[in-house]
Amino acid sequence: MSVHKDVKKVTTKVLQNMKNKGEKISMLTGYDFSMARIIDTAGIDVILVGDSASNVMAGHETTLPITLDQMIYHASSVVRAVNRALVVVDMPFGSYQGNSKEALSNAIRIMKESGGHSVKLEGGREIIESINRILSAGIPVMGHLGLTPQSIYKFGTYVVRAKEDDEAEQLISDAKLLEEAGCFAIVLEKIPAELAARVAKSVNIPIIGIGAGNGVDGQVLVVHDMLGINNEFNPRFLRKYHNLYQEMLGSFHRYIEDVKTGDFPNEEEQY
Repeated sequence: MSVHKDVKKVTTKVLQNMKNKGEKISMLTGYDFSMARIIDTAGIDVILVGDSASNVMAGHETTLPITLDQMIYHASSVVRAVNRALVVVDMPFGSYQGNSKEALSNAIRIMKESGGHSVKLEGGREIIESINRILSAGIPVMGHLGLTPQSIYKFGTYVVRAKEDDEAEQLISDAKLLEEAGCFAIVLEKIPAELAARVAKSVNIPIIGIGAGNGVDGQVLVVHDMLGINNEFNPRFLRKYHNLYQEMLGSFHRYIEDVKTGDFPNEEEQY
């Protein structure tokens, strides 16, 4: 799909300039062409093709089951819709931990086969070798610290992370490590607002929060959550901008009723 000439594309450099100027960065998840087209048209800065697709698109309880092939499928669908936003693609669980050579070849597959602009990896010092190797190939990397959903079985719960001093200090040093390695931004998930603000001040790269308060450089939400499509999920950090669950339910009820009563299609709706 051709890029409109008058659209200024968001790049990692644009995001860095936004942080430098104190301009907040808006980011939402996207998993398919139709939704991504609307999100991009709205003027969002970053679209994250999240491994949360495992939950909201496929119905899994965690993000762990989604595969590299499935992430590439979702990412390529999103990329075809986008004219302006920077597209970040989550590397799924098992595709980068433990083997940095494998991590690099998987990141290359994502970039080549999806057309995405960058990848996101969860974790700090324990995956730094993979991050270094991916960056050495010229692939932009976004970090992800705090609550890292791919490690849910290690944590045992989705509670707020880094409330204790030692975990907080570890998080700050991990953020600095990711910055030194060359990551262009970091997502901080579900950590105390005060700590997130400290991290945003202690590194020069953009910090995007989800459940990390207002002292960071931008925000990200899962699109199905903020639209209220996903009815069961109501954490404190989520602002619902719609109740699409109820609206869609109403539309489906009316459609069923119209079909059953023979009201649809009417005279004007047939050939």
